[in-house]
Amino acid sequence: MPYLAYSDAFNRRRALRLGAAALLLGCALGAAPGRAHAATVAGVQFPDKVTVAGHPLVLNGAGVRYKAVFKVYAAALYVPAKSTAVDELIATSTPRRFVFTMLRDIESDEFGKMFSRGIEDNMTSRAEFSKLVPGILRMSQLFSERKVLRAGDECQLDWIPGTGTILTIQGQKAGAPFPEAAFFQALMRIWLGNKPADWQLKDALLG
Repeated sequence: MPYLAYSDAFNRRRALRLGAAALLLGCALGAAPGRAHAATVAGVQFPDKVTVAGHPLVLNGAGVRYKAVFKVYAAALYVPAKSTAVDELIATSTPRRFVFTMLRDIESDEFGKMFSRGIEDNMTSRAEFSKLVPGILRMSQLFSERKVLRAGDECQLDWIPGTGTILTIQGQKAGAPFPEAAFFQALMRIWLGNKPADWQLKDALLG
């Protein structure tokens, strides 16, 4: 084979190899976790994935809590695997996260009362509700210590098996964990129960 023909063939093969390598690199970068698209709700970004107690969780859904015509907060639910079944979403065998970001200022006392009403509305009996009253009062107290929840404040409710429900406000843990699984499930029914705080938000959280 003449030298020039051999050189041209070699260069073509080399170009093909470099092109394939560049394509593979581009695919790898495109799949990198840091490039995952976030869900944006009312201007609040929620990542597609989070980690709670070493367990990776995925975004099941996100939406806005309305009171009358006013936007109160944007919320998102993270679970081990996406589902539309409420019983699966509030199961306590693995970690869960419910996170919300305030969209307007609200007095913490009023917010605590909203929590209490939401839990009570979704209980099947007064006896079950009575068992949760100590936890409800303690959580209301933790919120009331802040006086006002400001627009932009972020709150997290993390369920960790063996530890309980951890309330985090603006990146700081508030009080001791709430150990009872029933308490976490009662909290989740505020948004996912038969009488949710906001039906549109429930639909959004269910994905």
